[in-house]
Amino acid sequence: MYSMTFKKPSVSAVRVMIIEDYRLTRVGLRCSFEKVDGIEIAAEAQNAKDGIEIIKKLNPDVVLMDLGLPGMNGFEAMEIIKKVSPNTKIIILTAHDSEEDTRNSFNIGASAYCLKDTDITTLSCVIKNVAKGAFWVDSAVASTVFKMFEKPKINFQYRCYDNDENKKLTPRENEVLKLLVEGKSNTEIAKELFVSTHTAKAHVCSILQKFCVQDRVSAAVKAVKEGLVTV
Repeated sequence: MYSMTFKKPSVSAVRVMIIEDYRLTRVGLRCSFEKVDGIEIAAEAQNAKDGIEIIKKLNPDVVLMDLGLPGMNGFEAMEIIKKVSPNTKIIILTAHDSEEDTRNSFNIGASAYCLKDTDITTLSCVIKNVAKGAFWVDSAVASTVFKMFEKPKINFQYRCYDNDENKKLTPRENEVLKLLVEGKSNTEIAKELFVSTHTAKAHVCSILQKFCVQDRVSAAVKAVKEGLVTV
């Protein structure tokens, strides 16, 4: 059983599909997003099976879904969604912060992992940025995500975006990106590249803008996940 909103969608709005088994949570999310410019709730479902059928027809920009769904769980659903609607981005909204759930979500294809205590302002920003191709990680599980990329010795090779001239990284930004993924601070980056901390910070800000993300963690995740920095 699912319901569709009757609100006429905006041409420029991000079309979001909610898959959540708790009705009160669905209603709360829908009501909250009605007050947010640039986001439209295109549809909602209380289980993954119904949700997938809707996604096949609507091809929403973003799916906001829980992992603990009745019947087909969130992991199984993600695998199917990535096949039937490959351009749809998936945001996990869950109460679980386990390392296994986080790792599996990103490995299957989630673009963001949010805990259910995330405020609506932050969640709205996540949705809009993910729709543009960004990745986002809740700070509570950020360390888990970085563990996914840890190895005793890493030899970095990196490449620029080649699909948009305006988003290509400069040679210096590539150097900064490598150090950013290694977890170095602006001060450490500045010291290693023999530049001022202000200059290092400017390069990091430029990378965040080009990646369309809001923080260093999301930039590092995007760089590794998309092969901009490869092991």
